Amino acid sequence: MSDTVLYGMSTVLARLINYTLVRIHTGVAAPDGYGIISIFYAYMILFNALYTYGMETSFFRFATKASKEEQERVFNNIMTSLMLTSVFFSSLLYFNAEAIGLWMGYDNSALYVQWFAMLLTVDTLLVLPFAKLRIEQKALRFATLKVTEVIITVGLNIFFLILCRDIHEGKYLQEWKSVVDLIYDPSLGIGYAFLANLLAKVLIFITFFKQFITWRPQLDWKRLQQYYRYGFPLILIGVAFFVNEASDKILLEKWLPEGFYEQGDSTYAMGVYAACYKLSIFITLGVTAYKYAAEPFFYAQAGQKDSPRLFARVMKYFVIFLMMMVVGVVANLDWLAGLLIGKEEYLVGLSVVPILLMANVFLGVYYNLSVWFKVTDRTKFGAFLSLGGAMITVLGNYFLIPILGYHGSAIATLACYGSMMIASYWFGQKYYPVPYQVGNALLYVFSGVLVAYVVFNLEIMHFWTSFFVKNSILMAFVLLILFLERQELRKVVNK
Repeated sequence: MSDTVLYGMSTVLARLINYTLVRIHTGVAAPDGYGIISIFYAYMILFNALYTYGMETSFFRFATKASKEEQERVFNNIMTSLMLTSVFFSSLLYFNAEAIGLWMGYDNSALYVQWFAMLLTVDTLLVLPFAKLRIEQKALRFATLKVTEVIITVGLNIFFLILCRDIHEGKYLQEWKSVVDLIYDPSLGIGYAFLANLLAKVLIFITFFKQFITWRPQLDWKRLQQYYRYGFPLILIGVAFFVNEASDKILLEKWLPEGFYEQGDSTYAMGVYAACYKLSIFITLGVTAYKYAAEPFFYAQAGQKDSPRLFARVMKYFVIFLMMMVVGVVANLDWLAGLLIGKEEYLVGLSVVPILLMANVFLGVYYNLSVWFKVTDRTKFGAFLSLGGAMITVLGNYFLIPILGYHGSAIATLACYGSMMIASYWFGQKYYPVPYQVGNALLYVFSGVLVAYVVFNLEIMHFWTSFFVKNSILMAFVLLILFLERQELRKVVNK
């Protein structure tokens, strides 16, 4: 359990630290510049799925509980395969960067593609060393390296995008200008975000020097066939995850009609949407922390006679917790957005945030519901549900973007995760019935949405008056929930 806490806390902490990049990037770039970053990192989700082709999971499957000698063979074979394919794929990207850059149509995009090609290779080669740490139960080192990587990335972003820029422009430390000018090219602008990420990955790669020195290249085709058979189907899930999680930003840029927003083009709109999307991180962090803690709990309890009732109870309070978070974020959205995004030109898209918050609530509930296909070994349903969600995402964006702009992308995301949630509940009740309190959950969801809608649309000019009124409504909502749940809470306290 202590390992689970370390993995969960390090993931949450890393994401929180990483979130400071939003303020850095939106501070130095206009929405169209931030849109370029968002496009590249959206594609990275897809390429990560293709570059790793399920081999991380295969490594877990065939190396866990294996002898040390066998574990080394699995590591050597899979690492050799990943090394060959990642170098091959990245070489294609690197040497065709000019053509890809022309297709993307951004300034310096050919150089960005080359940096990304190298980044994808390094990132892929780090997959197995990190997986090995988990198998060897070295959770503290795993967590330390993950958090360190994010801290280095943020530090390098500050160095290139703020410190070097300011010294180059003569704002301070003039004695260092000649040195800075050797490594800093102002024409690259926001592209330094990609270089910072690449350098951070390389530094973490160096910490695994011992593992790569002892690695012995092997290509045992008979063994590799086993690994591929197990891992390749996961590519579909990875691609579906990309479509559900990131394709809306790409599709928004491609399908937004010219002149839809008078403030800027489709890259501008995508930058605004991507920045506002980040404000749903509060729900995402809650769901992520919950997943790390809940999954071992579900597996441990699955065989118990009373487990369905227990799962239903957990779901009930999970929904309550998420809806209180939704109302809390909406009640404080004005100052949170100003703090975490900053620039006024990004804040025009804040109306998508409540929609995206609810989309992530549905995703969190889906993760909770997914216990049924995990404990019954029907994981293929996870793939089917993800692919179904991907179809809804694409169709939703196709039909809604030309009409509603980035609000269409947000609604498509909501529809995707909502449909996955409903479908998972329906199939789950068939194969692993759990007496979820559906009526109770719907009551809290609808009441939370209503309160959030009222709070979001309250227009009070004075900041502190607005802060007091909106948070008073939040407290009233929380107290109402505590009153309705008083009997259950009394039982918990008595126990």
